[in-house]
Amino acid sequence: MNHLIKAEFRRLLATRMWSGLLLAAVLIGGGMMGAMALVGPENFDPPMPGLDTETGIRSILGILGYTAFVPAAIGTLAVTSEYRHRTAAVTFLFAPRRWQVLAAKLAAYGVGGLAYGLILAGTAAAALFAVAAARGVALGLPASTVLALLARIGLAMVVYLLIGVGMGALIRHQVIALCVVIGYLYLGETLLMMIPGINALYPVLPGGATASLTDFTYLADAMSEQVGSTAIQLLPPATGALLLTTYALAASLIAVIIPMRRDIT
Repeated sequence: MNHLIKAEFRRLLATRMWSGLLLAAVLIGGGMMGAMALVGPENFDPPMPGLDTETGIRSILGILGYTAFVPAAIGTLAVTSEYRHRTAAVTFLFAPRRWQVLAAKLAAYGVGGLAYGLILAGTAAAALFAVAAARGVALGLPASTVLALLARIGLAMVVYLLIGVGMGALIRHQVIALCVVIGYLYLGETLLMMIPGINALYPVLPGGATASLTDFTYLADAMSEQVGSTAIQLLPPATGALLLTTYALAASLIAVIIPMRRDIT
């Protein structure tokens, strides 16, 4: 089993996709957070609470959570590329116990997702604290709380990468899988929040569970106000974390079980 995990790490590190993923973590974490902090949420259109308020800090951290479609897309690409280029067939010839190969892939993808999440959270923290200090703004939350919230978002990124892996194993067709994953995470849940009655499902969806980690209610409240519906109540942070863990386990099971007997040629 260990040699399969090592082989998967070598495979991943040999591609440009994973170096691009880590670069994206720096650009999204440090770049996006730095830009939002520099401009100031109070200067957004529409305006949001400033960095000197708890709501303002939670809001910009919550916005960072909406970039989760990036690791999800990478996870989808990683799996669908195996089917597109038929590399999975060669792997299964040398390691006929597919479940071991698939488990090794999940281990490698999980570590890759964790690296992405840590870099995203670390660069975001550095940018936020640096810009706040340069602007002379006292953050609305203690530094320890900010770091804890960013750590939660970083770990959530691992879940989304595994969700992408599961969707790639389920759909296999690369273009269709990417459209489904990116379309749902980037637009789907937002559109659902605009439908009265249906928007009550948002807290139990991946995006709602992620928002609960940082108590990011701004988008849900804005959507509810826009459509004139009752405000959406997010789950407690612990429940949101448990739900995200369930999504990660479900995606992992899909990634292992679906390809076990499926023809890959």
